[in-house]
Amino acid sequence: MKVIGITTTVPIEVLVAAGYRVIDLNNLFITSKDCSKYIDIAEKDGFPKSMCAWIKGIYGACMENNIKEVVGVVEGDCSNTKSLLEVFKSLGVKIYPFVYPVNHKFEDVKKCIDVFLKTFHVSLEDAEKVRQKLNKGRYFGRKIDALTVQGKATGFENHLYQVSFSDFNGNVDEFISVLGEKVLAIEKRKPEMKRIKLAYIGVPPMTGDLYDFVERCGARVIYNEVQREFAFPRFDTAKDLYEQYYDYTYPYNLEFRLQEIKKQIKEREIDGVIHYTQAFCYRAIDDIVIKKQLNIPLLTIEGDKANILDARTKIRIEAFLDMLSDAKED
Repeated sequence: MKVIGITTTVPIEVLVAAGYRVIDLNNLFITSKDCSKYIDIAEKDGFPKSMCAWIKGIYGACMENNIKEVVGVVEGDCSNTKSLLEVFKSLGVKIYPFVYPVNHKFEDVKKCIDVFLKTFHVSLEDAEKVRQKLNKGRYFGRKIDALTVQGKATGFENHLYQVSFSDFNGNVDEFISVLGEKVLAIEKRKPEMKRIKLAYIGVPPMTGDLYDFVERCGARVIYNEVQREFAFPRFDTAKDLYEQYYDYTYPYNLEFRLQEIKKQIKEREIDGVIHYTQAFCYRAIDDIVIKKQLNIPLLTIEGDKANILDARTKIRIEAFLDMLSDAKED
């Protein structure tokens, strides 16, 4: 089977219909036993120190795993992806740019998806057939999200399984089967409610140990913003591929994202928010607006190359959770 890498969530239905095995280069990078080697590869090849570790990790993962075709989102995600694709192209990798239009008009989203369909010689009908199959998996993703709110699934499980929907772990049938089994196993657990209910917003973290750490401190992340969007939780309200990707909040304007964030904070009765930003990422500037818009205690933490929390960040998280705990007692 042909293999194609992606730099973030794209209309995977089109790629699967075209006969590809889809690999999210972010997941390939961060789940490696030695993810730092991918960053080292990029820096040895000339990528500057002052650049997002995700971009360098994506590059290293692509080179090390000999991936010859890549879809890169050049509008609506990382501002460095356009240049990254130029580097890939110079090295003989076949590139396919994809755009989430900044104006977020339905007709423009439709045009971008139509171009994507045409590029891979896939009909809308064939892509829709794949979408119906993938929606079986998305149903399980939504179940895991609900089980997290109920205190049965952990914050890390919520993160891990939802973030994996960008590429269905590179194997659609196997991933859907694993999800079904996981849901059955989690449903049998007794609820374990934590005192503090947290929301995590921003790009998925480099530091996956964040979730276990906050649970040891008596809290739990019960809402992962971007990861949940990767799983398309409103899949069954979209009548077609166009509506599904028009409704996807992450790549569009911050105001649109915040509407869903505010809704989930209210519905899940969130006590506090952790906003994760990545060093050297333009999205860190969003924090200015987010703090003004969210009327709830918020802690901003920044990640760089390390894939575990540093001591300073742990202290800041502990202090934040202590503050939230004290507030609940007042």
